[in-house]
Amino acid sequence: MRFADIGQQLRAYRLESGLRAEEIAARLGVSRAALYRYEKGEVIKLDTIRRLAELLKISPLSLLGIGVDYFARPVAFLERLRQAEEEADQILLVGGAVCFQTLTDAFDGALAEAWAEAADAMPDRALARATADQALGLLASRRKLYQSRKPTIIGMLSEAALRRFLQDGVAAGLPLPERTRARCRAAAMNEAEHLAALMETVPIGIQLGLGAGPDPAAPFMVLRGRDRAHAVGSPFPPDAGPTGVVGVATITAADEAVAVHQRVAEAAWRDALKGADAAARVRSLVQEVRRWGAAA
Repeated sequence: MRFADIGQQLRAYRLESGLRAEEIAARLGVSRAALYRYEKGEVIKLDTIRRLAELLKISPLSLLGIGVDYFARPVAFLERLRQAEEEADQILLVGGAVCFQTLTDAFDGALAEAWAEAADAMPDRALARATADQALGLLASRRKLYQSRKPTIIGMLSEAALRRFLQDGVAAGLPLPERTRARCRAAAMNEAEHLAALMETVPIGIQLGLGAGPDPAAPFMVLRGRDRAHAVGSPFPPDAGPTGVVGVATITAADEAVAVHQRVAEAAWRDALKGADAAARVRSLVQEVRRWGAAA
């Protein structure tokens, strides 16, 4: 058993359970410090794994990293995704409006403002703020991880998703004051311009294309590392709120799952617009949405 992997799974599923660390430790009959040591990769007995699985309402195989991981809480999914990205040398992305690793500070600023405003409107403001801060911290960790590792990125984004992103702005669906919503739309426009520039210049290690037509049935990623690969399916875009969203994300290292996702990703990339053609299409979408906004 790789105890470091078990510890990572334990942390992600603890976040998914919604239980505090002290609650789990008390039910398990150990100290909170001991639980944190398990999460950091300390040797853990099989009986303890079984009892933890019962507490977290998952299969012991999930803690062992065998099978498929399921996450309904965006924060738990972000933690597990960060863990998988720690091993990734290549990221294949299919679907969605943006590639998280290439987003700018304008996106981060708009997202932080939108999540803070939404949290302040929640009944339990303190809990909502804490959850939003935790999610923002995980996004920042993923960004730092990308800057240090610099995995190769090949992304085929969705034209339909990009159009919605431009129309609604960052953090679509959250009830925000018009001033904040306007900033979120401006941030989305900024990201599209930045995306077009990346498509046109093709910097080392980043290749981004644009898929015309309807959205992929479900956006997904393939994360490839030296020792193993993961297939990741998620209904949560990078700007999805940390609370109040409905969906189930999955992560698996099963060879057959990785293989079929890789095959679909390669086919999508072959058919996508690339380079100057993709950049021109993105810029035309920006102009189209601007005209739509002026007429509205």
